[in-house]
Amino acid sequence: MTTRWLTATEQHCWRSFLNACHALFGAIDAQLLRDSDLPHGYYEILVHLSEAPGRALRMTQLAEASTFSKSRLSHAVARLEERGLVVRHACPTDRRGQIAELTDEGFAVLAAAAPGHVEQVYRSLIGALTPEQIGQLTEISKAIIAADRGSQHAGCSEGDDAVAECSQSSADEEAVTCTELQEGG
Repeated sequence: MTTRWLTATEQHCWRSFLNACHALFGAIDAQLLRDSDLPHGYYEILVHLSEAPGRALRMTQLAEASTFSKSRLSHAVARLEERGLVVRHACPTDRRGQIAELTDEGFAVLAAAAPGHVEQVYRSLIGALTPEQIGQLTEISKAIIAADRGSQHAGCSEGDDAVAECSQSSADEEAVTCTELQEGG
């Protein structure tokens, strides 16, 4: 197999993208740490929990929704537990599963951090782009995510419909468990 090297234009695109991501996430992380004593990854966990019904998600759902691996997520949630921002419960439908739940204190910390975070996102990304560029970046981001999901589900089945069906099946199973938890307490 021969290596398909990047053209000069592709290499320039790749390096520009890496530098932009580094600058963007560096600025966002620095602002959250300075103003709220939260790394961006912890803020992300609190956001996902705040948006979930009952402010609770299975740890596997939280890992899928976040940028963390399962082991890193477990460590991060443990740190958030120590700070009283999150609690973990045993999953009533799966002895091996755990539920992460945002506490009232965690919600208050998130609510206090959100205005500064949104302002930083605007300063570092949204305000630097035209409305047309925002639309283009959205479409580019969707294409990157779709390419990544395609490689993650390569063993699931052939074809877009089969991959989507496989992904939906996993999501449906998790949603049922989450719904059962909320109805049960």
